[in-house]
Amino acid sequence: MRMILIAGGWSTERQVSLSGATGIKESLTRLGHEVRFLDPAVDFAEIIPLAEQADFAFLNLHGSPGEDGLIQAMLEEAGCAYQGAGPKASFLALNKAAAKAVYARHNLRTPRWQLFTNAEKHELRLPLPLFVKPNAGGSSVGMSRVDEAADFDAALQKVFALGEAALVETCVPGFELTCAVLGEAPLPVIMIRPRPGTVFFDYANKYDKDGAEEICPAPVDAALTAEVQAMALAAHKALGITGYSRSDFMIDADGRPFILETNTLPGMTATSLLPKAAAAVGMGFDALVAELVRLGLEAQARRNGLPVQDAQGDE
Repeated sequence: MRMILIAGGWSTERQVSLSGATGIKESLTRLGHEVRFLDPAVDFAEIIPLAEQADFAFLNLHGSPGEDGLIQAMLEEAGCAYQGAGPKASFLALNKAAAKAVYARHNLRTPRWQLFTNAEKHELRLPLPLFVKPNAGGSSVGMSRVDEAADFDAALQKVFALGEAALVETCVPGFELTCAVLGEAPLPVIMIRPRPGTVFFDYANKYDKDGAEEICPAPVDAALTAEVQAMALAAHKALGITGYSRSDFMIDADGRPFILETNTLPGMTATSLLPKAAAAVGMGFDALVAELVRLGLEAQARRNGLPVQDAQGDE
């Protein structure tokens, strides 16, 4: 197929996006596709014209634009198939406060939270310690843990300096798990152990070669595994996501999982969690990419009112 690979953009996660795009392009080429790279930061006006000429767009964007649904809406305007969540689900999931409101509506346990904006003075109603993070960012960019009340304002200002509202969330002492959904099925759960001396799963833990230890399948009992997988799938459906997603969880001292957020375009670098989970069920990187394309073609067929079995692309 004629493919456009859309990566880069202008969010704080631009370099992560570009890093993952290298391996994706190599994979799509091995799978027999003709691939043209497109960076919204420099080629924004070309998105719709190039999408009109393409059979499929593979997205590897993080933050906004990309995870906010804008590029997906433009691709739908062009009638071009793509993988992953549509515009509405993307927008809801990227906005952490909106996602938490959806979680609550569907009875999915999540830490207590408040949304702080630079427009108003808010009263903090949450106990310390807590986390302060950009409401619509990822990769832990701009995120802080606050243990002392005197440090709270500085953590807020760090987020506001990025032009973001701040999602403030109570700390759930325990350990972190993550679970991806592929199609309509959860993948194996992964345990994340930040490297010694770090407070949380920050940017360096995620992307440095000597970063966090990621254990797949997670060494937890079957009941907890099943509960996390069920919650990941429930969040995927509640947000209206199609194709794939990855949800992050904290497990408290009583073994209760709390969902933190859901990612609609999970990372696809050599150190990313989704490829690791897929590998645990025998799905190599090329097979994962091919499955994401297949799922994207199915979604396009549904948008066009066609039978799913007609969603076939020619390589």
